[in-house]
Amino acid sequence: MIGGTEGADPGSVVFDATAAAKARNADVLLVDTAGRLHNKKNLMNELGKINKIIDREYPDAHRETLVVLDATTGQNALVQAKEFSEVAKITGIVLTKMDGTAKGGIAVAIQSELSVPVKYIGVGETIDDLQKFDADEFVNALFDVKEDKEEE
Repeated sequence: MIGGTEGADPGSVVFDATAAAKARNADVLLVDTAGRLHNKKNLMNELGKINKIIDREYPDAHRETLVVLDATTGQNALVQAKEFSEVAKITGIVLTKMDGTAKGGIAVAIQSELSVPVKYIGVGETIDDLQKFDADEFVNALFDVKEDKEEE
């Protein structure tokens, strides 16, 4: 765990974390930029800076950049995904709150408009409620299709 002091520049923390990961031959480095609001220019600029630091300091690293979106926000989730994709090379989406009445149709819009796959969905409040996204299961749920399990 690499952290900065209160009020530290996020870019400097990522710089230190990247250096530590390389020095320790770490297999995985997680960078959590929680709290980034797409409509806050300074926070989005920081995100861009973080990405540039990782590109510069560890260009050969395999990168997975996921944006976490609330499925119940509808078109706002699409707007957020677009804004984030302009600053970071998003490779996947995590849709939360897929356990409510919203069917998460925004998953189709995001894939269609941005060609970014939904990789995980949150269907509850615990860590076990984060699941890999299954497109077939999602489509069947949208159309309320039940598999025929009777033997013929």
